[in-house]
Amino acid sequence: MIISSIKEKISADTSGALRRAIFFVLLLGFAVIAIFFTFRGLSSPRGMEQAQVAREIARGNGFSTKVIRPITLWQMEENHQDKEHLASFKKFPETYHAPLNPCVYAAVLKAVDGNNQERWKMPLKSNIYQLDRVIAGVCVIFFIISIGVNYLLISRIFDTTIASVVAILMLFCELMWKFSQSGMPQMMMLMLFSCAMFFLWIGIENASDDKPTTTPVVAAGLFMCLLVLTHWIAIWMYFGFVIFAAIYFKPRGIIAGILMGMLIVLVLPIAFLIYSSPTGSIFGTAYYAIHNGLGSSQDDILRSLSPADHELGLKSLLINIMATTLGQISNLHANLGAILAAPLFFIALLHPFKRQALGMFRWPLLLMWVLAGVGMSIYGLNDGNLDSNQIHILFAPLMAAYGLAMVSILWARLGIAQRIDSLRHAHMVVIVVISAGPMLLAIPQDIKLGLRAEGVGGFPHWPPYYPKAINHTIAENTTPKDVIISDVPWAVAWYADRISVWLPQNLEQIEKIEALAIEQHTPVSGILITPYSFNSDRMMSIASPKASYGELYPLVFNIWARMALAKPFIDTHEAFKPLSRRYPHDHALISYGFMNYYSKRPVTYSID
Repeated sequence: MIISSIKEKISADTSGALRRAIFFVLLLGFAVIAIFFTFRGLSSPRGMEQAQVAREIARGNGFSTKVIRPITLWQMEENHQDKEHLASFKKFPETYHAPLNPCVYAAVLKAVDGNNQERWKMPLKSNIYQLDRVIAGVCVIFFIISIGVNYLLISRIFDTTIASVVAILMLFCELMWKFSQSGMPQMMMLMLFSCAMFFLWIGIENASDDKPTTTPVVAAGLFMCLLVLTHWIAIWMYFGFVIFAAIYFKPRGIIAGILMGMLIVLVLPIAFLIYSSPTGSIFGTAYYAIHNGLGSSQDDILRSLSPADHELGLKSLLINIMATTLGQISNLHANLGAILAAPLFFIALLHPFKRQALGMFRWPLLLMWVLAGVGMSIYGLNDGNLDSNQIHILFAPLMAAYGLAMVSILWARLGIAQRIDSLRHAHMVVIVVISAGPMLLAIPQDIKLGLRAEGVGGFPHWPPYYPKAINHTIAENTTPKDVIISDVPWAVAWYADRISVWLPQNLEQIEKIEALAIEQHTPVSGILITPYSFNSDRMMSIASPKASYGELYPLVFNIWARMALAKPFIDTHEAFKPLSRRYPHDHALISYGFMNYYSKRPVTYSID
């Protein structure tokens, strides 16, 4: 009898070790595929912006950027009232992004000598910038850590079975892998949020057992503060966290007061330090992100030297928020990574769990999710489930755990598992297959395309990004003191390592920027136009004065004149003739001119 029991235990341990080994092999395999086979470069403008900020930090230039937003120039002029105190273009302060993620990237770039642009010059046979892989690799590491933290947390909340299934669902979550490849901070946020929830669970568990709660809740608050320093929109989640602490933990109000004090002591001084001096506002340029949800467009106002021309939709504030909220709800399944069990969390809210801590832990999750949804409604999710403001994905693992628990309870009540033991976990298998299906079906084709791409140096995110043209042609024909006006300044700053001003809204603003650049001894050397501004879905509206690039349509659509072998629009349009004379050298960076560089000097180096 004893021998039989020992054999069963050894068999179970061996089986468990084998399953874990298979999982880790799959995890490492997917990581290799994501970074080396299917990787097309950073996909997000915000990811590139943070990467180039990180490189400046690694160089010892502080929290500075080579992406210059016209609205920041306006803020600085309003703050200082004279141009003498305007920050130098060569060391321009970053006033939009939260600091923590770029600082982490900076440490990694410093370790790999990523601040040395020449060392990381793109080979002519490659279409993928290798530092993009480094940034994506950091995001993948955070993702892997997040899977581990969620496994440990969910094992404590439920059991190892549900924790294992959630880990598998995360492994096969295509949206999480896409965020890992984007350069955006969502995977670091997922890790920090999971750590915060780990300590919050301990606090709730201690409260239910009449044990001290201050230490774990304060630890959770510390991770939540780090989350806010990674992305400012997370402050909405922090408020939900504080509200729950004020209601639940005793003595009521004391712990909540400590948490608010942590926010004031740890977060606000950093925001004041990096934002207030250049812009005169503790919110910096990040304040204008609100136009993404309540205005016409965040991009429009960030490109403007005259923000008074852009009004918030305050008259229809509630309608705008409701419309965005309903959009979030209708796309909730996709925003939660298409994990089938995650939306079932809301059904689990109706179930009276026997364990007090298990039932209570749902409510801070719900409260933080609701307030995060309000924040996302105000700041907008214009780019869908891969938007830089999308933080539904942070809740997906824990929501999926509750959803799986609810389905397991209902499945047990059917009595099928009692009659047929082999169907005991059938419900979980179905959920995993449905959730993982899209990614599993796509992997063979993705690998095949990746192998084919290796033969041609990889497939970049074209349109609109063609890193090799920027890394070589732009960089070789400019100097570090030159400024380039572009509709993709993040790509110019990251791939060419050049100062780039976001293409403003009209000719008058371009001339103001040129004059300011000369005063800064960093003259504008050229203007780069890419498909980012003239993509086909905007062709019918772009010529309108109210459209994003409406007043600059002769410049933006000059490509079509080239395609038709006609005289350039900027030469025929009377208002644009002076611009054409200032930048007489029109160079197509790739075939057919889909990336046009209007330069003051002849372009002597090309990848073509």
